[in-house]
Amino acid sequence: MDWGKLQNFIAVVRAGSLERAARALSVDATTVGRQLRALERDMQTTLFERSREGMVPTADGRQLLSVAEEMERAAAGLETRHASGSPVTGVVRVSTTEGFGTRFVAPRIADFSGRYPGVTLDLFASSGFLNPSRREADVAILLAQPRKGPLRTRRLTDYTLGLYAPAGADHTALPLISYIPDFLYAPELDYLSDVAPNRAPQLRSSSIAAQAQMIAGGAGVGVLPCFLADPDPAMVRIRPEVAIRRTFWLAVHQEIAAIPRVRAFVDWIVGATTEAQPLLRGQQ
Repeated sequence: MDWGKLQNFIAVVRAGSLERAARALSVDATTVGRQLRALERDMQTTLFERSREGMVPTADGRQLLSVAEEMERAAAGLETRHASGSPVTGVVRVSTTEGFGTRFVAPRIADFSGRYPGVTLDLFASSGFLNPSRREADVAILLAQPRKGPLRTRRLTDYTLGLYAPAGADHTALPLISYIPDFLYAPELDYLSDVAPNRAPQLRSSSIAAQAQMIAGGAGVGVLPCFLADPDPAMVRIRPEVAIRRTFWLAVHQEIAAIPRVRAFVDWIVGATTEAQPLLRGQQ
């Protein structure tokens, strides 16, 4: 049985669509579809039904999935056993928030790349997360601890958010900047009522990076993570009594947690956040 076709099959089961599976595999959806049709021809059966929820495995598909996942576990164990003493290689896909990915991970990624030149790192930094339970991501850095799924989770770091204004501006007359309420992708981002319960934001964006640029450009004041705003001289923290605490959680699928390239990234990001505690906690 072709392991490449089975990998595509597993990805479609976990993602629920050809498009999401293709993104997880870093290929195009046409390739995934072609591999899936070839697998169905090889097995002379239909493996999926299309529904409103996406692509759902048939009875034959579910039976094949149990076999394919057993092969996947064996392959992961083989990789772990033979990687001891060998260079760390392969692809690691990391999912995290837009702000943390672009303003904390990305500026430090040269250090990781220098330590592990054989690892290809896919950094998915966006307002939303890939699902580690479905193996859409190898490592997920989340705003809340997952309560279900075959995952290994740990607290990565606490961090602080503060109220920021344009440097040198009279912030008392400036409008409030915040998220668009309908597009809050996590309840942990709903902190405006703690800061300004009687004010409605005049300028709103689904992007924390866009909000930061609005503030830096003089458009208004808003709540930002200290690790994002403090290094930018175009912004200053006001009302130091405003200190909102949040936590980043690390999640890895339990079947790949021991793979050297995954373990290497986890160890690296834990070390990077430990070293940067003053910045993350707004103490700089």
